[in-house]
Amino acid sequence: MIASRIGFWSRTGGMLVAAGLVALTGAALATEQSQQRQQGRDVNQAAKQDARSTKVDCRAENNQSNAECRQDKRDTKQDGQQEKRDVKY
Repeated sequence: MIASRIGFWSRTGGMLVAAGLVALTGAALATEQSQQRQQGRDVNQAAKQDARSTKVDCRAENNQSNAECRQDKRDTKQDGQQEKRDVKY
């Protein structure tokens, strides 16, 4: 009788420990993904700002029209988006 109670509590304790480890592992994974998403957003926002600066500089330095500088802005934003993908994945 006593042996069966000890076995019961042993199994129950083992299951609780296993469940706790699974829960902690999931929380750690979620935190890491959150940090990667935040880094990706930061990179993307920096790329947008760089693209705006590139366009303004292009127009000021080269006396070019808006249309001629637009492609430079697109290229800068696309480079930032690719860098975001590299950070995130």
